[in-house]
Order: sequence, then structure tokens, then C-alpha cells
Amino acid sequence: MILPCLDEAEALPWVLERFPDGFRPIVVDNGSGDGSPGVARSLGAVVIMEPRRGFGAACHAGLSAAAAEVVCFCDCDASLDPRQLPRVAGPVLDGSADLVLGRRRPVARRVWPLPGRLANRELARRIRRRTGVGVRDLGPMRAARRADLLALELADRRCGYALEMVVRAADAGWRVREVEVDYLPRIGRSKVTGTLRGFRQAVQDMSAVLTR
Repeated sequence: MILPCLDEAEALPWVLERFPDGFRPIVVDNGSGDGSPGVARSLGAVVIMEPRRGFGAACHAGLSAAAAEVVCFCDCDASLDPRQLPRVAGPVLDGSADLVLGRRRPVARRVWPLPGRLANRELARRIRRRTGVGVRDLGPMRAARRADLLALELADRRCGYALEMVVRAADAGWRVREVEVDYLPRIGRSKVTGTLRGFRQAVQDMSAVLTR
């Protein structure tokens, strides 16, 4: 289980204490200044340092370092419950899907602000139009086989990484499936929607992926 991490010391205990049996957490620290690596190690996680800033850089460092046949990705801000990992990894493990995305189901009205929800809806629409794959959510909790992901040769190292994964998987003829997962109030501020700079960077990165 790959957990890209940037200043998530407050959320890490909640996340790591909910790992189900059979899932090994790999926390990829992307330059935290709040002691996140030490917190993760104290809770038994494998910690990898990725100095190159970017969500995609952290995800890909974790993918490269992992040894398991099937890998999962998840945000590290407590917005997703690791106890629901088996429902996401299950279809990959049993061979019925190649890439599974956790379709977020907000547990309360204010969990997913309207601007973020509308942006996600538009991205999903553009993915459907670009690939023909009927996704409804670019969910951050996802699972696939490690060797197959490496073979996709994902190039984005910033905010477009998750989107590029879906697009390239669809182009390669993968069976892409969604399963519902709970979407919870995050701990701390979003690195993307929480700042104007982060939101602008995400739009630029994702637009670039969709126009390739």
C-alpha cells in the first residue's frame, strides 16, 4: 500500500492503525517538515524518502520500491479508510479487473466541497470521452498489479499521475472497474484544492495528460 505523504503527521496515526491484515504500508515522504517520517516509522510503516516534489513523483517512488505483486495507492490525509482496502484490491486479486478505483461516497454534505466535486465530475466526463471507459470518479484509492503499472511507463510526476494511469490503462485495454468507498473529512488542508497555486497546477497537469 503506497501512501504519498507531505506533512501528514497528524493524520498518520489514524491511517496506519486501520491497516487490515495482509496489507503493508509504504509511506513515501515528499519533503515533510512536520516529522511525518518519524511518526510513520514509529507506527511500523516502511518509509521511503522522495526529495523530488510532486504527487506523481512520490507515487512512482513507492511503486518502484514495492515488492508485492498487487499494489494499492491511497491518500494519507485520513479522507479514506484503509479498512476498505480489501474491497478495492479484491477484484485485482481474483483476476476480474486490472485496475480498480475507489469511487468516493461522501459520508456528510460538507466532506467534498462543490468546486472539487464539479472538477472531478468534469474530469471523469473527459476521461469517458477520451477512453470510452465509464468511470465516474478519479478516485485516489486504487489497486493494480505492480508489473503491469510499471509497463505503462507513466511519465507525469506531479498532479496528472493518477489521471495518466487511468488513461494509459484504458489505452492498453485494461479492465477498469469502480467500487464504492467512504469519503471522510480529511485531517489538514488539501495540497491541491487547499491553495490557489495547487489547484492551478493540478488543472495544468491534468489538461496536459488529456491532450497527449
